[in-house]
Amino acid sequence: MRFGVIDIGSNSVRFMLSEDGVTKYKKVITTKLAKGMKDKMLSNEAVERTVRAVSFFVEHALQEKVDKTLCYATAAVRSANNKEYFLKQVKKACGLDVEVVDGKTECLLGLMGACEGKDGAIIDVGGASTEIAVIKGGKVIYSHSLDVGAVKLTDAFLQNRENAQKCLLTLVKEYGDVPAVNVKGIGGTATTVSAVLQELEIYDPLKVDGSFVSLKDLSSLIDSLYSMTIEERKKLKGLQPERAEVIGNGCLILLSVMQYLGIDGITVSEKDNLEGYLNYYLERR
Repeated sequence: MRFGVIDIGSNSVRFMLSEDGVTKYKKVITTKLAKGMKDKMLSNEAVERTVRAVSFFVEHALQEKVDKTLCYATAAVRSANNKEYFLKQVKKACGLDVEVVDGKTECLLGLMGACEGKDGAIIDVGGASTEIAVIKGGKVIYSHSLDVGAVKLTDAFLQNRENAQKCLLTLVKEYGDVPAVNVKGIGGTATTVSAVLQELEIYDPLKVDGSFVSLKDLSSLIDSLYSMTIEERKKLKGLQPERAEVIGNGCLILLSVMQYLGIDGITVSEKDNLEGYLNYYLERR
């Protein structure tokens, strides 16, 4: 069977084409759904951008002759007071029903995608939340979704590194005791860091998947990012220009979590909650 899976994230909308359990490719459109949220309300502009992106991928899925298109949404939508309005706009535009997953399920999706049932852990820095989850012996033994992501941190502190770091030092303590295991980094921040460190002019998932990002290299990259203007960041090899505004703060979150866990690096995984959601859907059929 051919499936199209759409992930409505807080920073981007992503699409995966899967055939008989094999990921054929992924595409992404940056919409910054969480940008400018006030009183937990998604802005009209962000809703319009995101609905257009979802509609584009629904049409793309039809062109690919998929058997079914699945769609889920994460932190920005689940925390929004006007989420029902957003869901109705998606339904009206393209007839798609969106499943809004909670933080615990989002952690599970990441594990199902990246670890595929094997022992391990994931860090997923998103636009409005950051997840850590651990699986051992086929059971999820730890999961927690922190209410901060690259877009949300940028909205709060712009490019003020010092203030953002101070905030994160307090926030990461919410994770409590996390079991020590090998950690994979999933999601746009981790894959972007890998692509930038490798100076990939054209994004290559085969080069990103399985790559190692050390704490030292990440720290050096952060120093470089905060010494640049947003326009200078856009010229970096491996960085999507649409991520230039939020990548510094996304990296800060990733660094803060790694330091909190006391690890010297992460292995980047191309497989993530898109694969995880498809497996999650199939298990519930």
